[in-house]
Formats: sequence, C-alpha cells, structure tokens
Amino acid sequence: MLVQTQPTPDIRWADDRTGSFRRFQRLAGSVRLSLLDRSRTRAGYPEAAALRHSVERAAAAEALGYHRFWGAEHHAVPGIASGSPAVLLAAAGAHTSRIRLGSGGVMLPHHQPLVVAEQFLMLEALYPGRVDLGIGRTLGFTEPVRRALRQETDDVEQFSADIAELRSFLEREAPVTARPVAATMPQLFLLATGRGITTAARLGLPVVIGGPVLHSPDLPEMLAAYRRDFQGSAAVPEPSVMVSLDVFIADTREEAHELALPEAWAMARSRETGQFDPLEPAEKIRSQKWSPRTRSRVDESLQRVIAGPRGSVSSELEQLIGHTAAEELLVSTSTYDREALAGLDADLAELILRR
Repeated sequence: MLVQTQPTPDIRWADDRTGSFRRFQRLAGSVRLSLLDRSRTRAGYPEAAALRHSVERAAAAEALGYHRFWGAEHHAVPGIASGSPAVLLAAAGAHTSRIRLGSGGVMLPHHQPLVVAEQFLMLEALYPGRVDLGIGRTLGFTEPVRRALRQETDDVEQFSADIAELRSFLEREAPVTARPVAATMPQLFLLATGRGITTAARLGLPVVIGGPVLHSPDLPEMLAAYRRDFQGSAAVPEPSVMVSLDVFIADTREEAHELALPEAWAMARSRETGQFDPLEPAEKIRSQKWSPRTRSRVDESLQRVIAGPRGSVSSELEQLIGHTAAEELLVSTSTYDREALAGLDADLAELILRR
C-alpha cells in the first residue's frame, strides 16, 4: 500500500511543468490502471453504435495493458446506451481474453440480489477469474425514471441488507443456491460517496470513489476511517481504494480542455434541461450561444478533470495518488472524437504502465 501524504485543504492539484516524471513513476509503480466506459452515445451515430464502440474499446484496453474494463448502468438516459452491464460485459468478454470485466456499477436497489448474483455467476462461468461486480445505489436520473424503476426513496439500511443477501448468494450461504455454481466468485466492490465509504468499511469491501467526494476536504479523514475501521474477511482481508476520474493528455491545457468539453457541456446542459444529451463535437458546442450559468457550469466541470500536458498530468496524478493512497486508477474519460479517445487511452497507458 502506498504511504499517505499530509492532506491539503483542497485537492485541485498544482500544475508542474518541469517535465520530471521520476517521483511520479516511483509513486505510480504499484498502481493499477483500469477503464470505465459508460457507452456514451454520439451525435450523428445510431445509439446501438455506442455499444459496439464500448466492446472495441475493451479490446484496445486489453492490448494496452489495462487491468479492468468496466461498464455502467444508466436507465432511460438519452446519452448512454448501457442499461445492463452484464449484457455488455458478456459481449466484451467474447472479444477479449485477459482483461478483468466488471460493472461500475450495478445499482443494487433496482434489482433483486438473487438476479444480480445469477447474472454475474453466469459471467464468471463464461470468463473464469475475470469478473468484478461493482455495486452502487444511485437513484434514477429523473423522477419518471425513478417511478419506472420502482425506486423513489434512498434507503441506506436496505441497501446494506441487499449487499449482505447478494454476498450470501455468491458465497453459497443462502437458503437457495444461485446458479450456475462457479469455481471462483466475482470480486465485489462498492461505489461510494461519503456515507458509502463508511458502509464499505463496515462490510469489508474494496471502495471506489469519484465525483464530488474526490474533491472534498474531508476525504483524507474519510479514507483514514475506512482503513482503520475496515472489517476484513478471508475473501477481502485488507482495505483497498480505487479512484475514478477523467484524464486528458494533450500538448497544451487548452487542447486537453477542448477534448474534455463535450462531456462537460453535456453535464452542464443536463442541469438546465433534465436531458443528458449525446456527445457533440467541440466545434459545434463552441458555435452555440452559452448562457452565463452554462459557462460557469462548464468551467466548473473542466476544473474537476485532470487535463494538460504530460508533465502537469503526471504531477496532478502524483498528488492524487499520494493524497488518497489509492491502489488503482479507474479512468472514465470520454470525448466525442473516437480516434482522439483511443489516443487518450494509449497516452495514459504509456504514462502509467510503460515506466
């Protein structure tokens, strides 16, 4: 495990343009690199193309040396094609041979634990020793979606009970046996906000953190408590932290932000319209009229990504890894241009894995 450095009050990491990677390479030496793909749809493409693009990205990630490929679960969201990670992972597994396959994540309150166990035991039977099951509890994107999912309240205690039931099926300790019986069990992870980090410690699960909690001044204290209070088991004896984030490497910070713009724009617009739209080309976005509020929200999103030249990116990642003592980076980067996205995946693999 990496040694945790002294926390700073705000982890908007400094830009180091010295071009020295030695300290970063030492720190990143034991860090795994993985990929979360949300099957983002793109303007001008049919929605089904997003799923084919995800499978192609999984195969490319394996060739680059990424440790895991995870798919996401989003229901009735216009800009995301994947509502069923298990189905996507079955397709990705057929086009790969080594990379671990997982969910980032299955939203457990939407499902019966037995059904989730069966789906991922089927994946484990098809791709032995390669399957992860990341679970979360995010509500549906809009009120009509929440009604359609029969999930209009966020019950933390029920979520914990559902996790326990799910584990009982996977570990063959439940009153009924989930089929098929696999030789190995999918590895469980908890996608967590602040309260979720506490739940992960109590249940003895590896934790995945990202989004606003990653920028919280309370994060060092939350992670220290997670490691201190972790209830280990034979299956998961030690605490483990994975950090999910977006990373954009380019010749300049401005070029990196241009690559990040399609996702930042979609996020900003969703808060105004309630629609999470497909990704659009940056030049089309720039040609539209921006309200002051939209500009502020786009700028806020761009500040939350790691973006810039190789030197500044390595400096920010160095501080992030030291700040969190994370064992793994789960990169969720997306942009409109698929060729540029492939280049971003390759550049990051070169930075992290080709030391």
